[in-house]
Amino acid sequence: MMKETIFDIEGQGPGTRHRLKCVEFGSNEGSPIVYIQGGLHADEAPGIIVAHALCETLAELEAASAISGRVRVVPVANPVGLSQFALGQQEGRFDLYDGRNFNRHYPDFGPMLSGRLSGRLGNDASINAAVIRAELKLLIDEWDVVTPSDHVRKCLMNLAIDADYVLDLHCDGEAEVHLYTQPLFAQTFSSLATRLQARAVLLAEISGLNPFDEALVRPWLDLARELPDMNIPLGCASTTVELRGRSDVDRQRARSDAEGIVDFLRELGIVKGSAGQAPAKLCEPTPLAGSEAVVSPSAGVVSYAIDLGQEVIAGDVVAEIIDPLSGTVTAVKARTSGVFYARADSRIAERGKRLGKIAGKEMFRNGPLLSP
Repeated sequence: MMKETIFDIEGQGPGTRHRLKCVEFGSNEGSPIVYIQGGLHADEAPGIIVAHALCETLAELEAASAISGRVRVVPVANPVGLSQFALGQQEGRFDLYDGRNFNRHYPDFGPMLSGRLSGRLGNDASINAAVIRAELKLLIDEWDVVTPSDHVRKCLMNLAIDADYVLDLHCDGEAEVHLYTQPLFAQTFSSLATRLQARAVLLAEISGLNPFDEALVRPWLDLARELPDMNIPLGCASTTVELRGRSDVDRQRARSDAEGIVDFLRELGIVKGSAGQAPAKLCEPTPLAGSEAVVSPSAGVVSYAIDLGQEVIAGDVVAEIIDPLSGTVTAVKARTSGVFYARADSRIAERGKRLGKIAGKEMFRNGPLLSP
């Protein structure tokens, strides 16, 4: 039965508060569990409207007794960011209080787990999973938080920590649909990528600064490596789904994306019934360490030379930077070959601005792999 839960989060200043809503569909004891959130970067509306459309569809499915597991949806995952405005512009990616990205700096519980679980794990993977989840829940409860944004982080982790599957819905500036996930889950989310017509699936076990999706997975991976003789399951499969660009928002498209996600849930057995015919696959997974961030060498006005979704070859001109004062035109060329899957939504470039992203097949980067 559909259940709404409201979490009240104290604000930074006196008399201020934030509200976070979670809607759960399916049986209270149902499994598997899926957790889906939109708007962790609060200025990214595509994920919010798709999460809203999902709630509408899931309510209908629940009324028809068509949900076998449990689906939790947080349509607006960042009320702190949603309240931030400066000079008439929303700032939903970074916390204006401490400058941190709202989708970074989640706790890494992996190093704490093995000692706390000593002597408590056996050969039964399902029992081990229950024990590990219970301990992760305790670690979250013990996490001492102060700022409103960390209270939001703690709340979201609590809602997702027992989920078997996690979908974190985002968007880019201007983009084709693309996914980020762990190499181990490339096959798990292959159908989702196909149904959403993704042009890139980017794989990395560690992308840097512990984003939400990785914080839920890494404890399981670390524990399995540290205790190889124990039957440690991969208790959570997570992905970040980038739903095109910031301005790609309309109800019809949102309903279509929601239906693609529901068909994916049908394939997992969480929603009853047969999934619709999947469209043709548009890409194969590539390493996130092979994704080139095309950077502007100078300041000026940006004129893109290629379209989103276009295949480029190293050496191709991706964009031109026009200095309107000197008249200088600087060509910006690709250093790798692959699909041009995302680009900036502003046409004014400062020196060093990230202009776009190319999904290359060969790894050449290390260190933090995500945008700031």
